Amino acid sequence: MSTLAHTMMTAARAAEAGLPAPGGLDRYPYGEAPTADRVGPPAWDAGETELGRMGRRSTSNRGRGLHGQLVQQLGQMIVSGDLGADRPLVPEEIGQRFEVSRTVVRESLRVLEAKGLVSARPNVGTRVRPVSDWNLLDPDIIEWRAFGPQRDDQRRELAELRWTIEPLAARLAAGHGREDAQQRLADMVEIMGHALAQGDALTFSRADTEFHSLLIQLAGNRMLEHLSGIVSAALQVSGAPAISCDRPGDSCLAHHAHIVEALATGDGPAAEAAMRQLLTIQPDVERVVPAPREH
Repeated sequence: MSTLAHTMMTAARAAEAGLPAPGGLDRYPYGEAPTADRVGPPAWDAGETELGRMGRRSTSNRGRGLHGQLVQQLGQMIVSGDLGADRPLVPEEIGQRFEVSRTVVRESLRVLEAKGLVSARPNVGTRVRPVSDWNLLDPDIIEWRAFGPQRDDQRRELAELRWTIEPLAARLAAGHGREDAQQRLADMVEIMGHALAQGDALTFSRADTEFHSLLIQLAGNRMLEHLSGIVSAALQVSGAPAISCDRPGDSCLAHHAHIVEALATGDGPAAEAAMRQLLTIQPDVERVVPAPREH
């Protein structure tokens, strides 16, 4: 096993156990794997007002700080539909219900405004915006939709987006002879192989996420590169740990290896075909693969 593989697998196990990671795992841009206590749509007593119900903070958000907790809960409520479009949000009332300062409320609403979820206008106040105004590519909104009532729609839409983005990225990446990046992709495949052999799902998922994000960056298209976070989010919202294959196994690993081989030889069509084969392993993608046209 390579030093990189050993370091990454050791650190992933430490993270899974809640221990400080030895080595350099924090150098990798991994997001948190979804956990069982991820916050879902709040369940409240029917007799309370909407903002009164909002005041119940979940214990799983305490580590985010007051500002993060408020953004999380308001965002989830808007995305889930508990706070419908054009619903006024009164900062004073939110502060009282959540027992937070005006500064926390103000900064939280600014974050939500940047995501397109709310708008603040003079003499009108802050109101919830319609779905058409939301930044649906924002990782937080992707997460809130994926763990709310719109879960199925979000997963389908992400699968469709990946089917469009990643095969193109693989083909473009084959035209860029960056040996260092290609070696990094090969390292991720090696790590995935060792993790698969040892039943280490956490390490497998982290290496898988980095593989797909790095591949998009290697495409040499700045606009595609900005979408690498979308792919990471797509891998994170389907389960925990999250992976690009429905059932990680030799076939899944082989498709990743075929992509690396095609990149090494500069074969764009082969890289694109291998990526499509990999994505088609997922049931979600099988439903969106375009059917042959009838002539």
